[in-house]
Amino acid sequence: MSSVAVVPGSFDPVTLGHLDVISRAAGLFDEVHVLVVHNPAKTALLPISQRVRLIEQAILDEGLPSNIVVNSWSVGLLVDYCTDVGARALVKGIRSQVDVAYETPMAIVNRNLAGVETVFLLPDPAHAHVSSSLVRQVSSLGGDVAPYVPAAVAEFLNTQ
Repeated sequence: MSSVAVVPGSFDPVTLGHLDVISRAAGLFDEVHVLVVHNPAKTALLPISQRVRLIEQAILDEGLPSNIVVNSWSVGLLVDYCTDVGARALVKGIRSQVDVAYETPMAIVNRNLAGVETVFLLPDPAHAHVSSSLVRQVSSLGGDVAPYVPAAVAEFLNTQ
């Protein structure tokens, strides 16, 4: 039996912390779906299709494992996608107690709705302070985001 997991997120934009979680998940599961989802509570900087392309490019550039699939989902529940692809687990990166408080109720509901478990991975300490919203803010004010994002993302943001 193969194990399939989904790493969901808005990835607006993808960061080195995201790639760290994705890479470690790829070592734990036979197949990992990186799923770019629409978050109605956030105003997006990048369209979903651009986020997918940047993640795909970062995976290639960083030499991440080949068992990673990048996709998007904007209709229905996240667990519906999990059911469609046979995923029994969601993987979420947890940076702080704030993330734990936010993610725990969703993990319980996802397990109740579809039997999908949530696996929390702690970040590499080098990336624990980085969020996509921080990257967007630094970039919008002309700061250098290269230490926080894959090269393809830094290049893309520098041309905006």
